[in-house]
Amino acid sequence: MKPFKLDKPKIPEDLPEEDFELNDSGYYHSCTFRDCVITKNDMNRLAFDQVILERVTFEGSDFTNVEFTDCVMDRCDFSNVDFTNSSIHRVEFKRSKLTGIMMPESSLGNVLFDNCQVSLSSFSYSKLKQVRFSECMMKNSDFYECKFQKVDFDTCDIDESNFANTKLEGVDLTTCKFDKLQASLESMQGCIVSPQQALGFARLLGLVIKDE
Repeated sequence: MKPFKLDKPKIPEDLPEEDFELNDSGYYHSCTFRDCVITKNDMNRLAFDQVILERVTFEGSDFTNVEFTDCVMDRCDFSNVDFTNSSIHRVEFKRSKLTGIMMPESSLGNVLFDNCQVSLSSFSYSKLKQVRFSECMMKNSDFYECKFQKVDFDTCDIDESNFANTKLEGVDLTTCKFDKLQASLESMQGCIVSPQQALGFARLLGLVIKDE
């Protein structure tokens, strides 16, 4: 797969810093939130547009239907949060904790995960278009039956992750670390792996590899 560029978040300079307070609409635009806790409570959804979040913790589990557009999240904590059916476009997650995050049936476009903890996460049944995971810990992540279009895993630990029923054609895993993946032969067709990784897949398929 040819290298691709991600569209960066479109964020104005010098966004004002505000204290986070729940409002009736659940819509937040053109501001910065720092060192705070965000709780959804009983709102139907939250939407963030052109927002920077630094050291923000999402507390509680139910943030379904959340929308992030043109946002940067730096050193935030989304551990075990439910982002089912979310819409995430032109967003950067940097140095953030996403352990156990649930993001199934979601749409991600032009999204960067950079130096994040993403282990035990679920992206099943989601559409990922122009998404890059860079230097992330991603053990036991679930990408079951996803639709990939220009997805990049760069220097990630993806051991024990599940790619069953997800086509990995053109996806380059050569810089990634793993001992075992859950994937079918059909899923792996066209996937780019190193010679050593190829031996591991051969053993996964039940082949006995004889030394010369």
